[in-house]
Amino acid sequence: ARCFSSSITRIRTDDPRMSKAVVHNGTVYLSGLIDPTGTDVTSQAKNILKEIDDLLAQAGTSKSNILTASIWLKDIDRDFKALNEVW
Repeated sequence: ARCFSSSITRIRTDDPRMSKAVVHNGTVYLSGLIDPTGTDVTSQAKNILKEIDDLLAQAGTSKSNILTASIWLKDIDRDFKALNEVW
């Protein structure tokens, strides 16, 4: 039988179905984040990036250590420039 001794730390578990962030073996994984209250892509991106900053800070890191990010846009032709300016 194999024994795994690595620890898992869950961050912001206010939703019993999932954690907003999980730290495993020094890697931070963030759950899908959305902002349904934002009025446009700029405000949504600012709100989500603030939440990402907060979660990463709670995990002891920052966006400077991000290896990959998946960002979904409803209309990439319309919204990419605005998102990229916020990023």
